[in-house]
Amino acid sequence: LRKLTVHGFNEPHNNMEVMGFLNAVFERLKQFLECCRQVGPGSLCREKLEKTIILFTKVLLDFLEYHPCPFIPLIQRSLEFAVSYVFTEAGEGVVFERFIVQCMNLIKMIVKNDAYKPAKNIEDSKPESLEAHKIKTAFFTHQTLTEIGRRLVSKYFLLTEEELTMWEEDPESFAVEETGGGSWKYSLRPCTEVLFLDIFHNYSQTLTPVLLEMVQNLQGPSNVEDPVQMLMKDAVYNVVGLTAYELFDNVDFDQWFKNQLLGELQVSHNRYKLIRRRVIWLVGQWISVKFKPDLRPLLYEVILSLMQDPDLVVASPVDDFEFRTEQFLPYLESIFGLLFQLLQQVNECDTKMQVLHVISCVIERVSIQIRPYVGCLVQYLPLLWKQSEEHNMLRCAILTTLIHLVQGLGAESKNLYPFLLPVIQLSTDVSQPPHVYLLEDGLELWLATLENSPAITPELLRIFQNMSALLELSSENVRTCFQIINAYIYLSATDFLQNYAEALCRSFCELLRDITTEGQVQVLKVVEIAIKVSPVLGSHMFQPVLPAVLQGIVEGERYPVVMSTYLGVMGRILLQNSGFFTSLLTQMAVEFNQEADQLLGSMIEMWVDRMDNITQPERRKLSALALLSLLPSDNSVIQDKFCGIINISVEALHDVMTEDPETATFKDCMLMSHFEEPKLTDDEEPPTEQDKRRKLLALEDPVHSVSLQQFVYEKLKAQQMLMGDQGFQALMETVDTEIVRQLQEFIQGM
Repeated sequence: LRKLTVHGFNEPHNNMEVMGFLNAVFERLKQFLECCRQVGPGSLCREKLEKTIILFTKVLLDFLEYHPCPFIPLIQRSLEFAVSYVFTEAGEGVVFERFIVQCMNLIKMIVKNDAYKPAKNIEDSKPESLEAHKIKTAFFTHQTLTEIGRRLVSKYFLLTEEELTMWEEDPESFAVEETGGGSWKYSLRPCTEVLFLDIFHNYSQTLTPVLLEMVQNLQGPSNVEDPVQMLMKDAVYNVVGLTAYELFDNVDFDQWFKNQLLGELQVSHNRYKLIRRRVIWLVGQWISVKFKPDLRPLLYEVILSLMQDPDLVVASPVDDFEFRTEQFLPYLESIFGLLFQLLQQVNECDTKMQVLHVISCVIERVSIQIRPYVGCLVQYLPLLWKQSEEHNMLRCAILTTLIHLVQGLGAESKNLYPFLLPVIQLSTDVSQPPHVYLLEDGLELWLATLENSPAITPELLRIFQNMSALLELSSENVRTCFQIINAYIYLSATDFLQNYAEALCRSFCELLRDITTEGQVQVLKVVEIAIKVSPVLGSHMFQPVLPAVLQGIVEGERYPVVMSTYLGVMGRILLQNSGFFTSLLTQMAVEFNQEADQLLGSMIEMWVDRMDNITQPERRKLSALALLSLLPSDNSVIQDKFCGIINISVEALHDVMTEDPETATFKDCMLMSHFEEPKLTDDEEPPTEQDKRRKLLALEDPVHSVSLQQFVYEKLKAQQMLMGDQGFQALMETVDTEIVRQLQEFIQGM
């Protein structure tokens, strides 16, 4: 009947029998619930009764979920039914946990249902939405809401005997009790929390004063001999934590922390640990909402003392926007040491993951200043990794910690390689089952390891054997794969290219056949970097990819970003390996059945025409340098394209030249003369080893080491020498006079 009612009719509200059945459900439920009063708990009959009651409530819940508008005539009755049983004496002695959960879910679904909310502009609202809203507004009076709010907090938020016993016996399991995901659908505590949040969100004006009054009534330390008061305070603080964002404007949390909560954290009585735990959790909820940075040192002091108690769950005041490293540093050694102890002491997988998360946050926040304190962690992680063979999620947490650890250690991370590299090897090996869970974090760790590596090692090089299978997957991780490849090239181009370029080139040729535009660009960027780092070896190793690049240029590739990358690759070859360029041109001329000069002419023409596709100033300067490198030349094709080459050069001069106002001369702003260790502000990350490598490489890169102004001048001078004044003059006359004027302005005084 339930399935037929829910799924069997297109317009159930127009069917008398359906609506009659749904109304009858309420009557039947009342009868069954009355039977429960007669039948004591524990009997077989009671068990069957409860199952039947739950089935009937499922009819209402499912119908509401699938047919919110046809349910509107039932809203009033549903709310009256659910609220009376859950929040008044009517339910005493008859309700049971699963039924309470169902009733709460019924209220929640009605309160939260978008179909029952009018549009922002009332005129745009559907009549049925207005009708539902009217019914809800009439039902949820100030008095009803106040009563529901109070009852939720004072009855359903209270920790039960069972929960308290569980905490005493197994604090870890208690702390990681499942409250996430969809647990509110079947479990009372998360269901209570979700219902309160939804009602509070929708009726905060009514409920805020109710909640604040409850807080006010609990001022001062609680009497440890009064368990009811203690439980009540725990419940109220829990609610204030859950509604932190809603209460932002109504609670002066800083004052409350200083005047009340701080004192409660310092009450050392064993029975008070319930409140200590709740207060530290509460601070954790509010810290990113409203908590003065000046109060943090006080908080760190308290956390240090609380961390001695393994029963407590530690808040993480490092994982938020207002964190200031300098405030935390005095406590770093102690807190990190205690976190490490905690990591060893706890047994639950989830708790270890939580502690690792906090450790990761600490390392991330303090960066290189963690170095003196990580010895013990570095020794322990291999053991934890071994123990967690069956727990892939814990292994993911270890990988994340390792990423932050490697970034914090920088070049010193090489000492971790005996453990680190096998971990990367396993996590990124697609033939190993765990890769399903570990791959993403494993790739991030691999990348971080390379970026922070001071030098290549045979073992680090060997892991690259995993890459070709990863590229075949061509999943969402392919971008990280390309970053890893680039990192290897920066780290040790010669070793890497000699060992792997051939296989990589095959993978690239496969990829380029069937890949998005963005993917093409990523592949070609790798080739460009390889040629930039090692012009001779790079060109030679990626030779099979290059004909398509030249062809793309000549045929005028239609995607600007791809064309720009093509020109970047070809610019590098032309400028830094001209002999190879000549042989490539000859090879392609044969394939195109053209003269090499004719092909060269087409290429230059398209290059000049599509210069605007190139947006990065570095590549624009590279294009100018590359085309100018064809000069001096007596080749008629190059002379024929002379005007275009000059146009590009002047465009690039405009891009890179800045005027020195004092001397009224121009200088190339891309020139880098020597390697300087940058002066870092407190907020800036120190450069990684890879950053340093790239900087050193830039010093040798013509784009950053050759003055474009000087280069233009020398090439024109050489062309003049080759052709003689008269011939050169005739050549210059092919260039637009305005361009010539701008050119002279740039190179005057040379």
